[in-house]
Amino acid sequence: MLTITFILPDGTERSCTAMGGMSLMEVALKNSIPGIVAECNGAAACGTCHVVFADDVGSFLSPVTDHENDMLDFTAAPREPGSRLSCQIKIDDRLEGASVRVPDAS
Repeated sequence: MLTITFILPDGTERSCTAMGGMSLMEVALKNSIPGIVAECNGAAACGTCHVVFADDVGSFLSPVTDHENDMLDFTAAPREPGSRLSCQIKIDDRLEGASVRVPDAS
């Protein structure tokens, strides 16, 4: 099991355990992380699982696909450097102890 910390828009931190192979979206939903809605259930078709990684974490994630890149233009919160769709991030050992921010979509 790995530990990943979600930083909520109000600054609250929620540490969650995750198993390798899960998507970050699945971890968020399993732990009822506010702001991760995942209306399309992980199909990268809605942008409601938008998260932001710090550069030191984002540098080793798989590259953004053209489709994910397009979807990031339609998220409720403005796109930022490090923005990703959590449904497209697979958990592996490199994410142990990582923090990811949930942007304020209000």
